[in-house]
Amino acid sequence: MGISTVAVYSEADRDSLHVRFADEAVCIGPPPSSESYLNIPRIMAAASITGASAIHPGYGFLAENSEFARICEDTDIQFIGPSSEMIAAMGDKALAKETMKSAGVPTVPGSDGEVDTLPEAKKVVEDIGLPVIIKASAGGGGKGMRIVRDMNDLDNQFTLARNEAERAFGNGAVYIERYIESPRHIEIQILGDQHGNITHLGERECSIQRRHQKLIEESPSPVVTPELRERMGEAAIAGAKAVRYEGAGTVEFLFDSDGSFYFMEMNTRVQVEHPVTEEVVGVDIVREQIRIASGEKISRRKHQPVGHAIECRINAEDPYHDFRPSPGIITSFHQPGGYGIRVDTHTYQSYMIPPHYDSLVAKLITRGRTREEAVTRMKYALEEFVIEGVQTTIPFHVKVMEDERFKKGEFNTHFLEHFDFI
Repeated sequence: MGISTVAVYSEADRDSLHVRFADEAVCIGPPPSSESYLNIPRIMAAASITGASAIHPGYGFLAENSEFARICEDTDIQFIGPSSEMIAAMGDKALAKETMKSAGVPTVPGSDGEVDTLPEAKKVVEDIGLPVIIKASAGGGGKGMRIVRDMNDLDNQFTLARNEAERAFGNGAVYIERYIESPRHIEIQILGDQHGNITHLGERECSIQRRHQKLIEESPSPVVTPELRERMGEAAIAGAKAVRYEGAGTVEFLFDSDGSFYFMEMNTRVQVEHPVTEEVVGVDIVREQIRIASGEKISRRKHQPVGHAIECRINAEDPYHDFRPSPGIITSFHQPGGYGIRVDTHTYQSYMIPPHYDSLVAKLITRGRTREEAVTRMKYALEEFVIEGVQTTIPFHVKVMEDERFKKGEFNTHFLEHFDFI
């Protein structure tokens, strides 16, 4: 796009590729995220001294921090994302659910907003029935979530969920929903501009998860028909219009085995798995984020998927020992290539994977004319991917690609609970 870029980095990420490739780079502090990537004054100072006119927050740390977005607004630096009000509205999961419900989006039966006391929790459970799931209002990533199947366990789990939410997010507020036993996790990618136009780019299937963390994503979903895609897309757009959404966002749904779908949450940022959507609809989502922030209009044409794309998150974790983190120096690095293969990574041979942050090493994306072709291409691309010096999840991903249930598209969010990797 011809736009000069400034990379901010902590001392632990000094050798990361984004630092090497940016036009300018500014160190904003030591490895602890509280002293670097979460330190708003240092980030704003980096923007000021380099004359940056906009900040792209990525998909972690401050990407969904409404206070950070507000500070950008107050200092006339364009935050590449929705407004601080929109982030706040969707960041409070209980409020977001009520907003979607008011907009006519299907929601899981549950509490009307946050539940503050145990007597309130008991009343909610008596009304909607067991099992239920307690969720942190300010949460995500599986933290502050507890499943209750027995009324006698409600007191303990309610307390545990509130305490965990307080530790993880500084906010112990929780809400309660009916627990859907065997759902799929399907999300809709949306784009909204500053002129009131909102469109969707189809769905992503994100059901292959471990401890509520996504490991494999694909588009389109094996179970979504064109008619269902239209209904889910329209529901996502209705929800986005309710908050006059601007930027790229994702509306996440639980898809039940009976074909029903329910709003789960909305992410007001670009997703880790956005490449699979880009590969099947031919839209550069990050480019669209920048265009929207610049005041340009989005295309309102309907986007239908062409072909199929799959993404595997390659993490520096040991799948043979309960996926424990495996930081260290990469002694050998060879990435696959060829038609229909894409690798997004910040690493290379001799790179030191620090122990301070998320263990994601690379995103491997394959595209095919059919799902079968994309899966087969992924298997061979994984086998060509060489990363030595640290343990990675590559062997695990190969095993999933070979699994007959996965190849048939017969899975849900509990797939890995019954998956014999070793």
